[in-house]
Amino acid sequence: MKKLFALALAMAMTLSLAACGGGSTPPAGSTSSSGSGSEAPAGKVYNVCNLVNGNLGDKSFFDSANAGLEQLKADGRITLNTIEMGGTDADQPTWLSNLYEVSDSGEYDLIVCGTYQMPEYLDEVAAKYPDQHYLIYDSESSQPNVVNINYKQNDLGYLMGVFAASMTVDTTVDHINEDAVLGFVGGVDSPVINDFLYGFILGAQSVNPDVKVDTRYTNDYVDTAIAKEYANSMINDNKCDVIWGVAGNSGNGAAEAALETGKAWFLGVDSDQELTFSPDLAAITLTSGLKNIGNSLIWFFDQWDAGEDLFGQNILLGITEGGVGIVTDKNYDKYASAETKAAVEAAQQSIIDGAVTVPSAITDSDGVAALREAVRP
Repeated sequence: MKKLFALALAMAMTLSLAACGGGSTPPAGSTSSSGSGSEAPAGKVYNVCNLVNGNLGDKSFFDSANAGLEQLKADGRITLNTIEMGGTDADQPTWLSNLYEVSDSGEYDLIVCGTYQMPEYLDEVAAKYPDQHYLIYDSESSQPNVVNINYKQNDLGYLMGVFAASMTVDTTVDHINEDAVLGFVGGVDSPVINDFLYGFILGAQSVNPDVKVDTRYTNDYVDTAIAKEYANSMINDNKCDVIWGVAGNSGNGAAEAALETGKAWFLGVDSDQELTFSPDLAAITLTSGLKNIGNSLIWFFDQWDAGEDLFGQNILLGITEGGVGIVTDKNYDKYASAETKAAVEAAQQSIIDGAVTVPSAITDSDGVAALREAVRP
């Protein structure tokens, strides 16, 4: 089993990330990439290969990772070769061949890749090149020469819950009714998805102990139809007016329901979904919970330069380390009241200060299950 790397607050450093497509604001404790960026310490300049199992321009994980690496390159800390491998089924055989090719070259101090589709390929290749260092983000390899960077969904969920609970009773905003009822459309009833949910419910309860949360699972990450059906029921039967979709593309069906009924708002996940949606769906998306991939890669190089050996470990980055955050421009800035914004900022600071510790569904599955049932409308 991999060890969970203990991340002390004293180690947290100011991080930077060039905005993917522009727009999202890094969490408190980080700086915009328009500033000085990451400082290049005296010493080694790393040769890095970034393997993209898709294409840049996704305004999501791949763009975020590349932005962080480009910042490191601009600061003179790395040289960078980014290879876009394509994301279709026909492209997938090239993911493995590219991994073999760049590993065999011996040119790179670090090979970076990401997402849930890559561990099988990475496990195979990393085992055959034990002296090569690799990094995978938002997923996990089993090999000792790979550092695994993942993100505290529970911290992210807490911020989103505070925001959603504050919005659901603000009847000065269109589509908001007087009932304190939220919706959560998850993918699979699993520890990772429920990690989002645990924080979401607890964050909402910190604002309003009587809030209700209608939770349903699509058991799918692609088809939008079931999420749309669930969201329609949430809106029409239970008066949900703010729904968080945490089910990949499937969850976007909840955004369609919010738009078509004209009675609710949608919350995005992982990336700034206002940038990826059509204009009409973007218009009803209040904010998105972010995994700041680029920030996390800069954080990794900070630790590597400081002499930390993180290979073979699973690193969990939360609000304190700039690994997760919430979009605070566009619709958030337009529709959230000063009181709502202050509540979110206070919640974020309370986690950074250690005044609030958000439990995780990964280690407390019984706790989140009981809480989920207790808050059903």
